[in-house]
Amino acid sequence: MDKVMLITGASRGIGAATARLAAQRGYRLLLNYRSRADLAARLVEEIAAAGGQAEAVQADIADEAEVLRLFEALDRRHGRLDVLVNNAGMLEKQMRVEQMDAARLQRVLATNLIGTFLCCREAVKRMSTRHGGRGGAIVNLSSMAARLGAPDEYVDYAAAKGAVDSLTLGLAREVADEGIRVNAVRPGLIDTEIHASGGEPGRIQRLQGSVPLRRGGTPEEVAEAILWLASEQSSYCTGSFIDVSGGR
Repeated sequence: MDKVMLITGASRGIGAATARLAAQRGYRLLLNYRSRADLAARLVEEIAAAGGQAEAVQADIADEAEVLRLFEALDRRHGRLDVLVNNAGMLEKQMRVEQMDAARLQRVLATNLIGTFLCCREAVKRMSTRHGGRGGAIVNLSSMAARLGAPDEYVDYAAAKGAVDSLTLGLAREVADEGIRVNAVRPGLIDTEIHASGGEPGRIQRLQGSVPLRRGGTPEEVAEAILWLASEQSSYCTGSFIDVSGGR
């Protein structure tokens, strides 16, 4: 395989698990990170030691200028893009809607929605047969919060991910005849550091009883769904969603 995959937010959690699995399957990787240069460098070394190819590029996808710089780095280093995985995301401390201010909403939307949108835009410019590209696949990371609403915790995050669902559907139909498939994965309660950033490291333990499978999921389980949607095995899927949520 000589395909190039760009993964945003790849230094840890679901992004890092996706990078490891993609490297095993022969993708050449450009791994984006925002602030954890140490983790990104360690992941690149791990992939190289296992015989894979990966490079890391710092960029905050909430900033349009940095998104452009990220894709310029992609052009210089690889000259092509076959798969974009829009994994970068963030949430803030748990609170109710009446406690949220506009600054928080702008931060949450900037990364989870606008950053994803901008990366999709740049990917389409490179993949679309309309622009001379060879086609490709985009996999967006949504969340079960988009369907459940995350009341009392992250309604702003849920709203952003609901918009990602709409973006996935609209873009999939817009570029379907240009060689690009656009799909999304909706993780549920997955064992990553994002829960600590929301102020509750033990959130999975508190909520896993509400999951029909009675446990939280792993980043590797989500990565398997992402890689399937990226692959030719899902060649007749676009505008589709895979819920990796234990039945929740």
